[in-house]
Amino acid sequence: MRACFVTGTDTEIGKTLVSSALLHVLNQSGASTLGIKPIASGTEEINGRLHNEDVNALARHSSLNAAPETLTPYLFKPAAAPHILAEQAGIELEPTLIQKTVQAAVKSADYVVVEGVGGFMLPLGQGRTGVDLAQALQLPVVLVVGLRLGALNHALLTAQAIRASGLPLLGWVANHIAPEMSYAQENLQTLHDYLPGPCLGVIPRLNATTLDDRIQQAAHYLRSPWEDKD
Repeated sequence: MRACFVTGTDTEIGKTLVSSALLHVLNQSGASTLGIKPIASGTEEINGRLHNEDVNALARHSSLNAAPETLTPYLFKPAAAPHILAEQAGIELEPTLIQKTVQAAVKSADYVVVEGVGGFMLPLGQGRTGVDLAQALQLPVVLVVGLRLGALNHALLTAQAIRASGLPLLGWVANHIAPEMSYAQENLQTLHDYLPGPCLGVIPRLNATTLDDRIQQAAHYLRSPWEDKD
């Protein structure tokens, strides 16, 4: 089994897009895959069950099925910071619990993609952040950089935090999220110059209207983090 933890320079920068597209790439090799998002917020109720768009996208692009409580141990109805929602619900977001559920799930898959929540250091309550979750899982990290104004600072700070956590940076993906960005190519070259780890792909602005179509388009611009190791 090979697995990675996908984090980002911020929220809404394409972690689910990249995570699902990586699963799509790995599926094409004939391998068994599983996408997991341990913490998610923002749902709609369908037939008595809560559904989150990100979680559903990962499930659709995984070749294996898993129980909802395994894929997402912490699922909150409102779209808000999960540590605030956890406090309101009277529960703790426990990295060790997530570690156990992920360990149980990965036994059946060749490749596992675990998508984090928010940015790498998003608070999880009780003094914990996303760093504690990543360290509990002990997985190499794939960093998604949302290309927009401020991306360079956010990317370098996040890479520094990943290094400080003791986890390896498996690679990074640049995702063009700003409709127009001045000096986009120059910014991209700066990321190549400053970020450790290989670039796994550069995703342009996509013209597809549905998430699944965007995921399939994005997959054309990505390569497997383990491509050189297979």
